[in-house]
Amino acid sequence: MRAGMKTKIIRVCEAKIMAKGSSVGLSFYAFFANKHDDPDLLMEVAHWWMMEMKLDHFEKAERIKSLVSAM
Repeated sequence: MRAGMKTKIIRVCEAKIMAKGSSVGLSFYAFFANKHDDPDLLMEVAHWWMMEMKLDHFEKAERIKSLVSAM
């Protein structure tokens, strides 16, 4: 996954955790605008989320942050 995307995922997870608490869940769409202006990046993250990590549609932000930080 691209370094810029990793940074963005961690930043979004931290913001959601701060706003809604440690039990907040996210889908991979949380890291993108409603308008898919970069479909290749969207598919890259979707592939990582579903195929590589085998995550559910919604996962805890804490878990996502931990997985991405470990990469």
